[in-house]
Amino acid sequence: MEAIQATIMYFHKGGLVMWPLLACSIAVISIAVERFLFYKASDSGSAFARSYCSTVLTKGVHEATAFANNADGECARILCAAAQMEGGRAVKSAYLEGQAGILLAQLRNKLDYLSIIVTMSPLLGLLGTIVGMIGAFSIFNLEAGAPLAITGGIGEALIATATGLCVAILSLCAHSYFNHRLDNMITDMEQCFSALLEAEARSEQHEVA
Repeated sequence: MEAIQATIMYFHKGGLVMWPLLACSIAVISIAVERFLFYKASDSGSAFARSYCSTVLTKGVHEATAFANNADGECARILCAAAQMEGGRAVKSAYLEGQAGILLAQLRNKLDYLSIIVTMSPLLGLLGTIVGMIGAFSIFNLEAGAPLAITGGIGEALIATATGLCVAILSLCAHSYFNHRLDNMITDMEQCFSALLEAEARSEQHEVA
């Protein structure tokens, strides 16, 4: 209880700017949870990519498609749909490219908000500190104890800066984590798509021969 009361006390001492910082922190947590669940459902995983490419190379597209059909994630779904399409390599390549673009747009959704919060939170904290320091120095007069009051006012004003930095760090960590997962998913998709298209190209060459 004491920790909660102390947090509430510091929150009120930080000034009005603490409310937008609170909204930013709630937004970061909400976006991070939503994106984590979405990425978890969409990511087929690096292990799937390695197994799929190996299966295409050793056993062919049919066996690889059966393997992908039993796997989770968007990459597996796209590969199954592409393999079952009628048409040559060019048709499937266009389909894979289009589906990859749609998936990447969905994966990048809301990440810009985290980037904005990373930049905005320290500025809000700095604004709160400046406003607090203006208020602290405005009490300056010749009365006894004024220097102590000024020092206390500056200390309270710095709460906003500390809070803004904490929110920015949290947002930066979330943004970096999801960008890293996005890069891994792109790499996995490129490997799987290339393996499928190469197998289709070999199949077309055999048909021509």
